[in-house]
Amino acid sequence: MTIDEACVACIINQSAKVADAINASTSLKDEMISTIQEMSSNFSYEDNPPEIASYVYEKMAEIANKTDLYDEVKELSTKKALSFVPLVNDKIFASSNKLLTATKTAVAGNVIDLAAAVEFDLEEELSKVFHTEFAHDDFELMKYQLTKAKSVLIIGDNVGEHIFDYIFIQTLKELYPDASYSYMVRGNPIINDVTMKEAKEAGFDELCELVDSGVNTPGFTYNRANDYSKKLFDSVDLVISKGMGNYECMSPSHRKNICFLLKVKCEVVAKSLGKNVGDIVCKVV
Repeated sequence: MTIDEACVACIINQSAKVADAINASTSLKDEMISTIQEMSSNFSYEDNPPEIASYVYEKMAEIANKTDLYDEVKELSTKKALSFVPLVNDKIFASSNKLLTATKTAVAGNVIDLAAAVEFDLEEELSKVFHTEFAHDDFELMKYQLTKAKSVLIIGDNVGEHIFDYIFIQTLKELYPDASYSYMVRGNPIINDVTMKEAKEAGFDELCELVDSGVNTPGFTYNRANDYSKKLFDSVDLVISKGMGNYECMSPSHRKNICFLLKVKCEVVAKSLGKNVGDIVCKVV
């Protein structure tokens, strides 16, 4: 997906959100917003939104003199998500369709997105997601792919959401124990995306293979990935992609057997999928 005019406006608005999140002074906030507005005149419409975001967030981090703009917010997101783990585990344990329940839990976690134009409440999402149908429903196809797969790569998205990804992978390992599993994270802090730091703190390195993609974009941009990540992406039987940023980066992709799990949080992605903002999606390509 390449950007359109709506993406430009959204990205400019994000500069104000970042300034507020880090409690920037009025002068610093004005500098951040004006700098991004100036940058926006040179955005390339051949880039996808996560590629544009990488330039923007790197510049904002430089202006704010802060390596990880959302470090404190990410810690809070993780604590919030962890508070729901007992509830989610009980739901999955009691479920007659553990894979579906774990999958919907993973999608519900996708609402923790600090770059989204629309904000959602995690508690509300978890209360209703188990009774919500996928607007694009390739769940049975994903399930079929899992029965055949010997290697599965899950590409993570946001911090907090990664806690539910952990539970999702636990369930996959229980249901399909003969497959190998890998979890891929971003190469450095970008928005509130999950990196090696948060993934290791959550214990992914003991759950499955944990992979640093090397990308500096809030989505898996193949041509920015390190050699190992490219090889893994190309060679696994099934890729399960979490969130809008990964969808934007991998639509289209040179490979097949990618399952996109996400909640639609902006009109541009909604139009691409032919769905509505607020819909949940399980789409296999």
